[in-house]
Amino acid sequence: MIRLDDQDLKILLTLQREGRITKVKLAEAVNLSPSPCWERLKRLEDLGVISGYHAHINLEMLAKPTMVLTEVTLRHHQHEDFTTFERAVQDIPEIVECYALGGGVDYMLKVLCRDVDSYQRLIDSLLIAGIGIDRYFTYIVTKKVKTTDFPPIETLLDPPVRNR
Repeated sequence: MIRLDDQDLKILLTLQREGRITKVKLAEAVNLSPSPCWERLKRLEDLGVISGYHAHINLEMLAKPTMVLTEVTLRHHQHEDFTTFERAVQDIPEIVECYALGGGVDYMLKVLCRDVDSYQRLIDSLLIAGIGIDRYFTYIVTKKVKTTDFPPIETLLDPPVRNR
């Protein structure tokens, strides 16, 4: 684990909210001079803590996608079975998230499709592909209650190391 101090945490929290902030404004926001702020930012990028910068697209302004959560259970549970399934979902753009689960279900998929018909065609193609699906359960999302683009960094980390 990478240990962060208060200044590193401030940099990350500021960038989470304002990804297009200039380096000078970032330094002001975290109360550092530009050169030390830039060095910390570069270190965080080099360590892979900051993995990229991108625009958040408000998809609802462009389309009205159908979001579906899908539980998948595989027929067999050998290493090759999991590998086959995981490789297959990598190439399907409509599957925007895939989680391997412990318990009675093997995977949870988050799928974005144009409509329910296109979702069903996708599922049918997965079943035909022979990637080991035994059962699947479909849950159509009817309303988004909460979503966040900002993971709660400050509550997930050990307390920062205090500069003395």
